[in-house]
Amino acid sequence: GAASVTCWGDGSPLREFLYVDDLANLCVFLMNHYRGTETVNAGTGKELTIKALAELVARVVGYQGAILWDTEKPNGTPRKLLDVSKAAALGWRYKTELEEGVRLAYEDFLQNIAPTLG
Repeated sequence: GAASVTCWGDGSPLREFLYVDDLANLCVFLMNHYRGTETVNAGTGKELTIKALAELVARVVGYQGAILWDTEKPNGTPRKLLDVSKAAALGWRYKTELEEGVRLAYEDFLQNIAPTLG
């Protein structure tokens, strides 16, 4: 019910997000299909701005307030995107799009955490 939420920076840094169940799926997949010693990155290969993520979360949870940006605070690293080509070459691909993952996480929060908050 807050009138606004303030986020650090200007929202322009790019980030990659992966739904936790897809990460778990990749771990099991690698245990069953990978015998190499090189690192295999877990990710989607897709990125979006922190601002776009904040707007997506607001939409999913039904937040009607303003999202403000405190440009006096640092943005952080401009870009974080993993090379997921090794996992893709092994035949693995994530299944859950970001908006669906946020929705699933929010539903879990509402069912399991929110009731315990009073």
